Formats: sequence, structure tokens, C-alpha cells
Amino acid sequence: MLTWIEASLALVALAAALALRPWRMLSAGLLTPWLATIVFLPLVWLLPQGLPNGMAVQFSGACLLVLMVGWPLAVLALAVVATLVWALGALPLAPVLSQLVWVGLVPATLALLLGAALRRWLPPNPFVYVLGRGFLGTAACVFLAGAAQELLYRLVGQVGLEQALVAHWLMAWGDAFLTGMGAAVFVAFAPQWLATWSDARYLRPPEH
Repeated sequence: MLTWIEASLALVALAAALALRPWRMLSAGLLTPWLATIVFLPLVWLLPQGLPNGMAVQFSGACLLVLMVGWPLAVLALAVVATLVWALGALPLAPVLSQLVWVGLVPATLALLLGAALRRWLPPNPFVYVLGRGFLGTAACVFLAGAAQELLYRLVGQVGLEQALVAHWLMAWGDAFLTGMGAAVFVAFAPQWLATWSDARYLRPPEH
């Protein structure tokens, strides 16, 4: 049952992303960061397979990916990353599917919703972008995704690990630090690698 739920979530996200025809954005300077994700993110996702059993350290990277290439392209990239993890790793399909959904798709979707809320309710300020979407927003999105996974697993009768929520909370801050730092670096030196950044929006002079 759990696998069917996760497969359904993945298929819905993938169908929604494909319906938006995100490949059109690859010609807008986003091909390089998208391909870089395909190369490096599988290595990050494969890391827990080499660690001792238990609550393995797992970085997501999904929120930074949404900032870089947007949600539709991020979904396609995450699907490719999960496929490579399954092909190159030692885990069967079901755990990799779970990783795709809860480490990739759910945080990415929450990051999309958070970005829309910040654009709607907060001023267009670079600090709002870097701290709100890059740092604090990533911590919230990654933790909420982990909490949702734990809740679903308990509802279907699979008992989670002791102190699982605390572990998810701590790992979310690791992801937040990397995403916030990456967002700050890209804003300063490579804003063209951020599909969600706009100089016209975030660097315009204040209105009097």
C-alpha cells in the first residue's frame, strides 16, 4: 500500500511537471545547472547506502534545485537522479521511490509553495530571497517533508525510528545551510543560474 501511495504521488508530480513543458527553459541558460545536478546529486543521494544502518544522514538538495531551475525542471531532474541512484546503488526500487518522494518531490513542492507565499506577502528584498527561500524556508520544507513521511508510515502501520522527528529537524538545518550558502553565492556571482531570481524584482530601488 505504501509503495502505491508513493508511486501515485511521484506520477502526479511528474505529470504536472511535463504538462508545463519545462524543457523550453533549458535554452534560457539553465542547461548547465540542470546537467550539473544530474551529475552530482546522485552521489549525494547514494551516500546513505554506505553508512551504518539506522537514521542515515540524507541531504536533499531539492530546495536549491527549485531555486536554480524552477519546480518543473526540478521534478524532471529528481526523477533522473532517482533512476541513477536505483541503477548505481544497492537498494531495490521501493526504497529509492520513497527517497524520490520524501527527499526530493515533497520538499521541492513545498519550496514552490513557500516561494509563492513569500512573493505574495513579503517585499522583494534580496535578504528575503536568500534567508526566506534559501535558508529558513529550506529548513521548514525539508523538516515538514520528513514529518509527513513519518506520519504516513505510522498511519500504515510501519513504526518509525526513535526520535525520528528530532533527527529530521537536525538534518533539515544541514540542508538549509547548504541551500542558503548556495543561494547567496549564486545571487552574488551567477544569478543566471537561478531561475527564481530577478534583478529587476529584487534589486530595484525602493519606491518613495
